Amino acid sequence: MKELRKIFSFGYINTLLVFIALVLVFYFFTPNHIFAHPRNIRAISKLIPELGIVTLGIGMLMICGEFDLSVGSILPLCTYVFISLLKINLNPFAALVFVVGAGAALGMINGVITVRGYIPSFITTLGTMMFWRGFLYVFTKMMPIDLRTFLAPGSFFENIFLHEIGGFFPIQMVWFVVIAVLLGFLLHYHRFGNWIFATGGNRLAAMAMGIKTDMVKVLCFMIVGMLCAFSGVIETLRLESFYSTQGKGFELKAIASSVVGGTFLAGGRGSLVGIFLGVLVIELLENGLILMRVPVFGISAFIGIAVIIFVLLNSLIDRKRMIKRSA
Repeated sequence: MKELRKIFSFGYINTLLVFIALVLVFYFFTPNHIFAHPRNIRAISKLIPELGIVTLGIGMLMICGEFDLSVGSILPLCTYVFISLLKINLNPFAALVFVVGAGAALGMINGVITVRGYIPSFITTLGTMMFWRGFLYVFTKMMPIDLRTFLAPGSFFENIFLHEIGGFFPIQMVWFVVIAVLLGFLLHYHRFGNWIFATGGNRLAAMAMGIKTDMVKVLCFMIVGMLCAFSGVIETLRLESFYSTQGKGFELKAIASSVVGGTFLAGGRGSLVGIFLGVLVIELLENGLILMRVPVFGISAFIGIAVIIFVLLNSLIDRKRMIKRSA
């Protein structure tokens, strides 16, 4: 019971209530209840995992007290590497393993620069975001690449990531849930998860306890890079082609989803359950507003307001907890 409370104790109830409220609002107010149409549900279920898998890593990194703005550049860079490996007839499973390793290496670069250079991760990853994006734009000349030239449709590899269970439920959601469960156990049950919370909550105290905080942060950056690579491959398979603009905007949406899920910007607080629900809230909010024919800029405004409200709410809850403890 203590461990269960540990997982469910960080403001996720608020996110769950908002999620339920959004479902009801969009069900009743979208034209002809199109929000609940099976075709729309299937479409959302295909899109959620691509942002969600990346957000799981970003959420863990935020709990550790750091940010990664470069995910929107690491993702397409890794997918380009994946396509390039398929070009030379490398087995797609071997290509996937290589690309996930490449994502880990890119994440490690971010982590090492941050902890060894004593640079805020916001600045480090802002720089690498611009560098990798510019590098990719120049190298690819922003030209799309057709995946079907190198990977036949309906292959075993593709079915593992794009198959629809029962002809309706996308298997991408299964991958999202499985990764969330694995990372949830790592964060809330494993010693490494305790190190993450300690590092993000009070780094000096964590170091005094013998925790290698630099190593913890670098590993969290590597996890983010690996998840970016994996998500990028899934997105490329769905789109059936590579685009150099893939993943653009993921960095801000991932942070927004984590915040909505109850993750503290200062680090040390958060829950994988909350992060998971935060992704659902952001994606449902975007989808529902589109169906209600709200302009694109209006959608960004709603998401921005949602982030501010949740930050204020989390701060209020935290202050009340501090008052109760001091009483």
